Amino acid sequence: MKVLVVGGGGREHALAWKIKRSPLVEKVYAAPGNAGIAQDATCVPIAPDDFDALTQFAKKEGIDLTVVGPEDPLCKGIVDRFESEGLRIFGPSEKAAQLEGSKAFSKDFMRRYGIPTAEYEIFDDPEKAKDYIKAKGAPIVVKADGLAAGKGALVCYTLEEALAAVDKIMVERAFGDAGNRVVVEEFLTGEEASFIAITDGEHIYPLAGSQDHKPIFDGDKGPNTGGMGAYSPAPVITPEVHHKVMERVMKPVVEGMKEMGHPFKGVIYAGLMITDNEPKVLEYNVRFGDPEAQPILFRMKSDLVPALLASIDGTLDQVELEYLPQASVCVVMASGGYPGSYKKGYPISGLEEVSKLENVVVFHAGTTLKDGKIVTNGGRVLGVTALGDGIKEAIDRAYEAVSLISWEGVQYRKDIGAKALRRLG
Repeated sequence: MKVLVVGGGGREHALAWKIKRSPLVEKVYAAPGNAGIAQDATCVPIAPDDFDALTQFAKKEGIDLTVVGPEDPLCKGIVDRFESEGLRIFGPSEKAAQLEGSKAFSKDFMRRYGIPTAEYEIFDDPEKAKDYIKAKGAPIVVKADGLAAGKGALVCYTLEEALAAVDKIMVERAFGDAGNRVVVEEFLTGEEASFIAITDGEHIYPLAGSQDHKPIFDGDKGPNTGGMGAYSPAPVITPEVHHKVMERVMKPVVEGMKEMGHPFKGVIYAGLMITDNEPKVLEYNVRFGDPEAQPILFRMKSDLVPALLASIDGTLDQVELEYLPQASVCVVMASGGYPGSYKKGYPISGLEEVSKLENVVVFHAGTTLKDGKIVTNGGRVLGVTALGDGIKEAIDRAYEAVSLISWEGVQYRKDIGAKALRRLG
């Protein structure tokens, strides 16, 4: 088989790395890829939203399976386009991808199908949104309706912050058209977790549990990012919680989308807030998490490719995925200034040293080659991912590797996995 991975971030590197190891696969391509993905796949300079060039490439090269990493092309209908050209592609249709593409659609869907989530209202008028916030008080959450690369959900602890968030999204247009509407919702307390599953529109196969760390600074302080690190498994997802999530969150979304005439195939990912073993949905995503894919795929013992094909073919009930018993931790190393503005082009040192460490893989997110050297080329630059016998060993091994890598202005959280340690006592 020939496989094309669409995207150029850390999640796509993890996918390319995993798919390359499948005995079913002879060649992996990535569009556009990055300096790290180039070690596991042949990179082609095609943007993820250039559907004409992507479909032409897939036909010309005889691509047997396309796997889409980022949400943006999914929400713009890449799956519909490929299928109309007779090409096999893993992921949801444009209509099904609205679950992530529009927070307003997603919240209304949850209300309609009785899926537990925070109370909310939707506004297309900033003044009405502010009146609602004043009536409700803080803390409160203000979200851009559309896609904002993981940065469009603003947790506001004071009234002033919440009113400023409305202005940032709707008036200053910080996220462009994603801010045409806002969702204002109740602030939930508890512990966050990511519940990611593959579905064929009928059957649901949950992947290993994981937990992301969204805010930029230690202790979950500062603005949200695309994710600063993750670990798997997540002790907060107990067998009891797992059962509740499957029954109340995953089955209703797959059945609801089917009932609406938009059967969902691909990855369905519920970002959860868990309070006293009761899960509520913060948001649905329609693709593998980034950085959650990195530790999950590193732990996955089975071949991923049959599960991807089964999702397309409607035969997911015939798939079995096994995981290594070890824990895995991914620490994201980011550019100075991220999630705000940052500079690119700094040479990265230490990658060769780290490549010699056992049970460590560095997944590249924002890197490129310049004059034969790997340099920074994005906000999140690397996802340093390690396996260990237990979460503590995985944390220690990941940070040992992180300590060997550097570039000018590098920043990373030093507490990835701390919540798991506390929970395990």
